[in-house]
Order: sequence, then C-alpha cells, then structure tokens
Amino acid sequence: MDSAVAEPLTAADPLTLACALRVEARAAGKAGARTGLVGLGAGLPLPEGRLVSFGFAGGLADDLEPGALVTATRVVDEHGTTLWEGEPLSVSGARQVVVCATGSVANEPGARRALGARSGGHVADMESGRLAASGRLVGVVRAVSDTGARPVGALVCAGKPDGGTDWGVVARAFLTQPFRSMGTALDARKATAALARAARELA
Repeated sequence: MDSAVAEPLTAADPLTLACALRVEARAAGKAGARTGLVGLGAGLPLPEGRLVSFGFAGGLADDLEPGALVTATRVVDEHGTTLWEGEPLSVSGARQVVVCATGSVANEPGARRALGARSGGHVADMESGRLAASGRLVGVVRAVSDTGARPVGALVCAGKPDGGTDWGVVARAFLTQPFRSMGTALDARKATAALARAARELA
C-alpha cells in the first residue's frame, strides 16, 4: 500500500527498514533486518507494513561526525513544517534529532548551514518526507555519512534513482578529486558499520 491515507498500524504489521541505496539495504539485511529498497527520494514503490526511514544522512549540525547514529523525534520540511512526530526508536548510542526532509542534496557548508537554520534540522535526507506521507512511518534511524566540514564532493552524484551506484561517476570522482573521494569513502564505511549495528537492534 502506498497512500497518504493508510489503515491503522498494529504491532502485527511487519517492520521494514526502508533504504534508498542498495549498500544501505545490504548492511541492514546482513544484520538480519527486514529491508525494502525505496530508491533515492523514495521514488520506488513502498513496501508493506510499518516503515523505518533507514540509511545515510547528511549532517547539518556542527557537532555530528561521520559514523554518528541518530534517531528522529520529528521530521520537518525545508521550512521547518512538521511532517511526522513520534517516539524516537531506541538504538544504542543514537542521538535524538530533528530530521529535515529535503528534495536535493545540500553538499556545500554554506548550503548546509542555511538549511539547518531554516528548518531546525540536525541532519537531512531525501526519503523521510515521502515515507512520512505514507502514514506508515514509525521512526527514522540514520547514520551521518558526510558533514559541512567533510562534504561528499564529486561523489554526490554517484547514487542512482533506483538505489544502485553509477560507477562512471565514482571513477571520475577518484580521478579528479582523489583525496576528497577517499575521505568520502572512508566516512561512508564508518556510516555503513553504524547502520549495521543499528539494524541488529531493530531486527
């Protein structure tokens, strides 16, 4: 079911970690969690049951480092309007934050600061807004993969709409920005390990 008007959820409904990228879904699946691939911006059909917006997030707050786990108390849009609010999911070591649902990646430090100030969000992702609109979102658990001090750089375009990886973009990024791309890859590895830990608790 993929509708803004949903049937009431019950504890019997399956809990699915909705992931934008295949790498996120693999990390959660190997940890024993039920996963669903929803693509960038949650543009693919949504899975059934109770949904957790799960995966990487861009840090908007200066005190969040790559690999940090967060769990949402609220999801807001780019102007700070609340799209979802609820009890944060319990994940060891996760910081309780406001998640900003955005339609595009804020990669540069200035853009991140502006988005954080405008929305009140601590992290940003492109999927939580649509998942909230489904009426079946029960929480958001994310791992910070990049920050204003450590932006993604040319790898920002490596994700494909279907959740795959554009390896041509990856190759060009490592050729043109080798040090930045290596740093991004290491930060993504930290975030992936954090997601695996979180998925084991949510499974």
